[in-house]
Amino acid sequence: MYYVYILLCEGDGKLYIGYTSDLKQRIESHNKGFVTATKNRRPLVLMHYEAYISSRDAKRRELFLKGGKGHEELKIQLQNTYRKLKYKFD
Repeated sequence: MYYVYILLCEGDGKLYIGYTSDLKQRIESHNKGFVTATKNRRPLVLMHYEAYISSRDAKRRELFLKGGKGHEELKIQLQNTYRKLKYKFD
């Protein structure tokens, strides 16, 4: 399986969207500071993930979510999660 995941970076209050084949290990790497993009943005909270059989489908979804329309979709899809975690939109 391949996973697209969304982390809330409590250090700066922003989201990080990524893709991996080992979700548990990747989240641990983020939280231990081994990932350059998030090491200064810890602690991190896993907000959401999606599982895919195809790595190409997962990568395509990751790229979509990182774009403008993808962010708009997330605002609608995850609005209750955002409220619960007190995420502030830019």
